[in-house]
Amino acid sequence: MNAWLLSAGVLGAIGVVLGAFGAHGLRERLTPEQLSSWETAVTYHLLHAVLLGGLAWNTGTRPLGLTGALFTAGILLFSGSIYVLVLGGPRWLGPVTPIGGLALIAGWLSLAWLARS
Repeated sequence: MNAWLLSAGVLGAIGVVLGAFGAHGLRERLTPEQLSSWETAVTYHLLHAVLLGGLAWNTGTRPLGLTGALFTAGILLFSGSIYVLVLGGPRWLGPVTPIGGLALIAGWLSLAWLARS
């Protein structure tokens, strides 16, 4: 079983659900600024889920390891913290968002490192 492909599939499905929830269930409840934040979280979430799936599909036997872990952590921390904050979660989650962003950046750099050979 390809755990990274499984992770990409689950994260992608969750991203679509959260995107639909934002568009249909939250549109009347959120301010335009909050809705924009939600849409940013969904965009980054889905973009990186698709990337993770493509990497898992195309790497064959080459392990994703750190790259996959960084993209997964980035999705959970960056997008996840935004979702929770927009829904009224604790403000202490605010500093988690840039940590997630750093994980996504590190994932991209790790991907570049994979290309070295």
